[in-house]
Amino acid sequence: MVKLTTPSWQSTLATVVCELSNQSRNIVNKDCTYVNEARALRVTELMRDYQDIHRRVSQYQANPKPDDYNEMGYSTLRQCHNDAKSLLNAPFSAEMLHPPTDAVEAAKRQLQRIILDASARRLMVQKIFLRATTAVKWIDARNAILRGGNAKNGDVSKLKQIDSRFSQDLNSITDQRIVNAFRAKDQQAGYWLDDDPALSTILEWIGVNY
Repeated sequence: MVKLTTPSWQSTLATVVCELSNQSRNIVNKDCTYVNEARALRVTELMRDYQDIHRRVSQYQANPKPDDYNEMGYSTLRQCHNDAKSLLNAPFSAEMLHPPTDAVEAAKRQLQRIILDASARRLMVQKIFLRATTAVKWIDARNAILRGGNAKNGDVSKLKQIDSRFSQDLNSITDQRIVNAFRAKDQQAGYWLDDDPALSTILEWIGVNY
């Protein structure tokens, strides 16, 4: 089971966002202050989503029999737990290369980096969650057929069917579908999304940093 402790990246982000928000309040240009506070709030929203999804992943548990340990659904769920743990422990570097000398622009650039990183983490953990959900559905379907016993002759075709459906469901989990669903949810909630990165930008960030 993945334990939800306060990860280093989350502590770092919270500290940086707080510092940047305080700096913005000391800036005479109130328009810049307002926008940077909106960016800081967006980070909070993304981090809250990430935490909630991660917690749901950790609640998925299974105890397969030794003979079933390496069956696809069980192995997928274990991989999801491992991936969630790795993501939880992945650090965030607050240091920005060649930061602008202007305080307003520096705060803007840093907050945009944090929004990008938080968006990437939310995408990754949602993908893990959807894969874990699919694995649990497979486990439930398999248990309904076997009912605690071993497979009988009449069960083989049924088990193959749920294996096939499982593979299809996993293949249907795509980055674009996840981003589209988040976008619709965020728009409905009335969130400020002006600096939310495009999927291509998120994937590039993941490729470099994860």
